[in-house]
Amino acid sequence: MSKIAEQIKIPIAEEMLLFEKRFYESMKSKVPLLDRITQFIVRRKGKQMRPMFVFLTAKLTGEISDKTYRAASLIELIHTATLVHDDVVDESYMRRGFFSINALWKNKIAVLVGDYLLSKSVLLATDNKDFDLLSIISRVIRDMAEGELLQLEKSRKLDITEEVYFNIIKQKTAVLISACCESGACSTNADDETIHKLRLFGEYTGIAFQIKDDLFDYNSKSFIGKPVGIDIKERKMTLPLIYSINNADANKKKWLLNSIKNHNKDKKRISQIIAYVIESGGLKYATSQMNEYKEKALDILLSFPKNPSRDSLELLLNYVIHRNN
Repeated sequence: MSKIAEQIKIPIAEEMLLFEKRFYESMKSKVPLLDRITQFIVRRKGKQMRPMFVFLTAKLTGEISDKTYRAASLIELIHTATLVHDDVVDESYMRRGFFSINALWKNKIAVLVGDYLLSKSVLLATDNKDFDLLSIISRVIRDMAEGELLQLEKSRKLDITEEVYFNIIKQKTAVLISACCESGACSTNADDETIHKLRLFGEYTGIAFQIKDDLFDYNSKSFIGKPVGIDIKERKMTLPLIYSINNADANKKKWLLNSIKNHNKDKKRISQIIAYVIESGGLKYATSQMNEYKEKALDILLSFPKNPSRDSLELLLNYVIHRNN
């Protein structure tokens, strides 16, 4: 994302530099072990896409303030906490090419670090009496937990419908990007209608983002750096797969469900599932859905006056569906 990121950041370059310092400050602790771990996290920061959404939506609706920095920090604290917890749940020992927290400090410490980061996000809001931001992040934490649990339940039963799938990704992925845009607008005291529009813009963008992730499961490993079929191996019911199952005849549907349930570690069977999903139009359908949500997000964005922040948000939206990782 480096070249695109620099373009996207142009209207908020100074704010993003200052944000890095403030974000580190927001994680500080009196416990030396926690400080070592948070330093490790900061040094291995990702694309910082979510803070970009916060600052750009704030500049779209008004002037950036201290509250905007707090909004970006608390969203990034929640995002970081969920990544730490996800690595424990998924038993993953690598994150962005580095060892994960649970790999270096074991599960018990990783869970507590995640809990600590969540508590810091809540305290950052309450200490500054940002009760509107507190309401947003409380909803995010609840929805993400519910979405994760619903996905785990459905991965056992394999009875997921398209409607349930969209409910899961709204709660697991879209809610955080939606909260970025909502809190960015809240930080400039935008009116309720504007806040609602930007919340929806973030939700549609987040849904498109997750469908793009689903599509990665069917592309080459060398292209995206994610092992092919990893979602099938973990029995995650992605949109291309759901479409293919729902449109298969009875025998093929039985074979697909049996393969996912009982042969999801078999590389040959995974390759056969992937081939069938491609052949049956699963990728084409998912791509069309992703583009539909992207257009819905774009329609909302283009209702705002043209300015550098809107242009950068459009670039960020396009990045979501054209990214390679």
